[in-house]
Amino acid sequence: MIILGLSAHFHDSSAAIIIDGNIVAAAQEERFTRIKHDNSFPINACRFCLEYAGCNITNIDTIVFYEKPLIKFERFIETQILYAPKGWKTFLKAVPIWLKERLNLRDHIRKEFKRSFGFSPLNIKFTEHHLSHAALAYYLSGFTNTGILVIDAVGEWATTSLMEAKNGKIRVIKEQHFPDSIGLLYSSFTYFLGFKVNSDEYKVMGLAPYGNPHSEETLQFISIIENELITIQDDGGLSINNNYFSYTYGLKMINLSKWENLFHIASRKPQSGITQSHRNLAYAIQAVTQKIISRLAVHLRESTGCSNLCIVGGTALNCAVNGFIQDSKIFEHCFVPYSPGDAGGAIGAALTIYHSTHPKQVPNANANPFIGPVYGDTDIESAIVKNKISYTKLESSGLLTQKVACLLAKGAIVAWFQGRMEFGPRALGNRSILADARVQDMKKKINASIKFREEFRPFAPVILQEEADKYFNMPNNDSPYMMFTATAKHLKSDELPAVIHIDNTARVQTITKKDNKLFYNLLSDFHSITGCPVLLNTSFNIMGEPIVCSPEDAIQTFQKSNIDFLIIGNYLITKNR
Repeated sequence: MIILGLSAHFHDSSAAIIIDGNIVAAAQEERFTRIKHDNSFPINACRFCLEYAGCNITNIDTIVFYEKPLIKFERFIETQILYAPKGWKTFLKAVPIWLKERLNLRDHIRKEFKRSFGFSPLNIKFTEHHLSHAALAYYLSGFTNTGILVIDAVGEWATTSLMEAKNGKIRVIKEQHFPDSIGLLYSSFTYFLGFKVNSDEYKVMGLAPYGNPHSEETLQFISIIENELITIQDDGGLSINNNYFSYTYGLKMINLSKWENLFHIASRKPQSGITQSHRNLAYAIQAVTQKIISRLAVHLRESTGCSNLCIVGGTALNCAVNGFIQDSKIFEHCFVPYSPGDAGGAIGAALTIYHSTHPKQVPNANANPFIGPVYGDTDIESAIVKNKISYTKLESSGLLTQKVACLLAKGAIVAWFQGRMEFGPRALGNRSILADARVQDMKKKINASIKFREEFRPFAPVILQEEADKYFNMPNNDSPYMMFTATAKHLKSDELPAVIHIDNTARVQTITKKDNKLFYNLLSDFHSITGCPVLLNTSFNIMGEPIVCSPEDAIQTFQKSNIDFLIIGNYLITKNR
């Protein structure tokens, strides 16, 4: 059974192909168009998936979209009526888009495939947004029974869902509906702090540890959020005060002047300086979000009795909250998939359809994130020749990892491009920029001259899994997707200044030979040379661009930044100086 899953038209469009329950290929549209968070119809991602799987569009049994657009449109109309006439500008802007491509999405999908592949598929289905999220997490988790927290901005109506999965089946226990939304609450602070909504929420998370948790201002901010902006129930339920939010009817998240009067600070303009008050406010919303999700987790544990937890949805990218939930021991085991946001919905939707038609099939989806495009020597050499750059080809993977480990040990910053591209927002070792985490000014150097981004932004460590408990306090020492923060052990934290954040935490990635043999061998060689089993690992891109996909993308990014060496396959590339 061949199923093609789609996510599109809101943000992070993607496509995935599932054959007999196994994830064969998946990719985000942004990787091909080079438009970050591209929300257009994922025709390039579809083309890749079909080509990699060796399929023709006529071979597809079912195409499935990751949410139900008619229910979403119903919510849009009901909300506009409720807040009329406030939302008339939003209504006038949104309705033409809905009429053109979203309202009759089945016909829109058929037209896109007819235009690109000369064939109009007949069997097109739709799943619920939060079910797509939940299915991705559950079927990749390896758990037979688990509680599931789905938390994001909004799906059709649901903003938070508490679910239970048992023996292959998923059921909803409780839902929170729009406009009461943890994700939209956090995005409102993203907007007030001068960052981009649906893109830069992780910047607020990274800024939060710079706040002073004990200052009178921070405590006052927390009090204002909990007593003026929202009401938090004992079970984690949330009610927002609509007087302070405009996302229900307007084109902006909030009324800035009302928020400035409420918090007694000015909102931050994009690209402007960051004050201590902005840092304190970031800390405050992070603390409140953590409190809400902790209550949800406790309630879910009490409701299900499950010892396992899956966290998924866009808010699951808040790895600081994930780390807190894991450390709290509310559940014995916590799992967050490699792409918990909307891009992963394409995979989740396809898995939902497969398991609905195979109810007795034991969940066994491949949890390997390396399911994107791969490029051979011919592709690499063509890109090298086109760009007229110098290179050396190393004849074996052993020589390659030893050479690169030596370069890293000498302080070089290396772009590492290998094998199939990883799916999701994290670079997990196939499209990465690597550096020595022991170098004092490495964080500052990479932020300023390579990534061209804000100086406060932290970097993640990748560590040999067997060494993780020597450096970090981590339950199970298992974090292959960089989805949890962990506290650094004090005896070791001073050794890794480039990857330990100001609050003594790090977004850790653990690596085993089974996860990624070549990347594991590189880190092992670095460990042998230096005695240190840790490298700085950040995504191979510069600010404002998606992670690189092709050798051409890699060379272009390499030439635009101050990366010292580029490795593509067995080719070691240096800049022409």
